[in-house]
Amino acid sequence: MDYELKKKGKYSYIETGGGEDVLLLLHGLFGALSNFEGILTKYGQSYNVVVPMLPIYEMPLRQLGLKGLVKHVDGFVRDMGFEKVNVLGNSLGGHIALLYGLESPDKTNSIVLTGSSGLFESAMGSTFPKRGNYEFIKKKTEATFYDPKVATKELVDEVFEIVNSRNKAIRIIAIAKSAVRNNLGDKLHHIKAPTCLIWGKQDTITPPFVGEKFHELIVNSELHFIDKCGHAPMMEHPEKFNEILEHFLEKLKVS
Repeated sequence: MDYELKKKGKYSYIETGGGEDVLLLLHGLFGALSNFEGILTKYGQSYNVVVPMLPIYEMPLRQLGLKGLVKHVDGFVRDMGFEKVNVLGNSLGGHIALLYGLESPDKTNSIVLTGSSGLFESAMGSTFPKRGNYEFIKKKTEATFYDPKVATKELVDEVFEIVNSRNKAIRIIAIAKSAVRNNLGDKLHHIKAPTCLIWGKQDTITPPFVGEKFHELIVNSELHFIDKCGHAPMMEHPEKFNEILEHFLEKLKVS
């Protein structure tokens, strides 16, 4: 995967420019571009796949929270001149996608959630962070997946670096607290955009019952489970994930 990180004003992003329809990807708290490699490879030529970098480590602390990040995404979509977007979010990115869909229904063509927060999440637990303890971070990162081997050394090193930066750790905690405060249980019935839920059957961070509850509360939604899969299906089972996503996006075109 070799895409140039572009800059436009305060925004940093990747854009494939492969088609007219926009597929907007929102990463999670510990998200990296590598998380979306399978989606970028599959859809980069047929869709305009766009990945805005969420300013978790750059935004002023007083503005840092889900509302600030949603405002950033909204400004990005409007400044880029996108008429409508298919917004896909993993973990925290799913939470932001939901809030964006609630606040900007005119810009939201569809929503795809995978391991989304917004109802219940068990992230690092009460023991986060353990600075300097590489093995602890390695185990926590591996626990994101059904197959611990998906947690490459590069990925573990990335999470370790974040946790061991005092500034970044403070920001992670601030965002996590903001996510807990922004429970969407009483708002999800307002979402009208077609919504696809793709969940790992062995997700321990947002367990299967969370996906089922999203499905129950979002009227126009469909739910798919992937077996032997944890919190990041697009990384752990990219082919199965893309098969479900492709079917969903194709249905949108004929509806």
